[in-house]
Amino acid sequence: MTAVAVWSIVLTPGQKETIVPQADLQIKNAALGEKLSDESGRTTVKLTYINPAKIDDDEEDEEEQQSAEDEITTVLCSLTAGKIEQSACDLVLESDEEYTFELIGKNTVYLYGNYIDQNANQPPYDSDMDSDMSDEEAYKLDDVSSDVEVHPDELQGLEDDAERFEELSDLAEDEPKAEQPKPSKRPLDDAMDTDEQPAEKVSKKKKAKKQKGEDGKAIPVATEEKAVEPKGEKGEEKKADKKDKKKQKGSEEKKGGASKELAGGVKIRDVKTGDGKVAKNGARVSMRYIGKLQNGKVFDQNTKGKPFTFKLGTGDVIKGWDIGVAGMQIGGEREIIVPPAMGYGARKMSDIPANSTLIFEVKCLEIK
Repeated sequence: MTAVAVWSIVLTPGQKETIVPQADLQIKNAALGEKLSDESGRTTVKLTYINPAKIDDDEEDEEEQQSAEDEITTVLCSLTAGKIEQSACDLVLESDEEYTFELIGKNTVYLYGNYIDQNANQPPYDSDMDSDMSDEEAYKLDDVSSDVEVHPDELQGLEDDAERFEELSDLAEDEPKAEQPKPSKRPLDDAMDTDEQPAEKVSKKKKAKKQKGEDGKAIPVATEEKAVEPKGEKGEEKKADKKDKKKQKGSEEKKGGASKELAGGVKIRDVKTGDGKVAKNGARVSMRYIGKLQNGKVFDQNTKGKPFTFKLGTGDVIKGWDIGVAGMQIGGEREIIVPPAMGYGARKMSDIPANSTLIFEVKCLEIK
């Protein structure tokens, strides 16, 4: 939580003061003024605000009119001249909501505090860009690309599966094909049983050796030369086929599924589907991520060392993350596009310009 600017207001008896903070507001102190209308009386500061549950209902049905039952009135503090003339407060008022202050008593009261930025030091921004590289080497990812990288140990299972499929493929290719019967060159009348064919071939070879020409010299027997296929050629074709299959599989995994639009305009696209436990509100999730602007500039990342851990759905992170990470499984990789309203809004955050759309490439490591 970071103080952005000073805020103050003067409350006058008999007048209600209604405010709508443009940013989150923290009230820190209430004090009586230097001039007292009642030197012994007590003055009470009352605060009226809309029931948060009713705010959610109004978003779903804007046609319903606000009633007195939707408002909640509480006492911020009571000040008595000469006894308690000031009171420390620690009250945060959310931006763009309506709040009404009222005094019960005769003395003027001054309230002061600060406009604050509750997301300034919250991940995924300013999480651990310069984290210790030696911590938790099991999570180390080297040479990070534009996509979230996978630890080599996590690829072991996939490589084993690929080798098994390749072995099956090799066995299928090496399996001898059934020989098709060759058409007989002899007339059908001279056809003989298969048992007698070897003997016939032997006799033909002997006759061929004994044939002589008119001059008494033996006639050389013509033999058919079979074309010998180079041994290395078939192996190279197999390797090329395997490489093509691996490239095709890799491109399909990288492409991922179709993009989906969730609440608040948050868009997600699953690059890789995980397995096991599903991330739900209240669960503690450990993540790797790369945060980029629409022009491709990286403004924050967690790819090495200790992973970023937070409690899902409790406001520990920007709203776009609470919505975008929900539903992921361990080992899953996802692209999350966060519109300004679900990120840092109109506030400029160091390397993040105001009203920026944020793009996160995330990977879920653990869910508890």
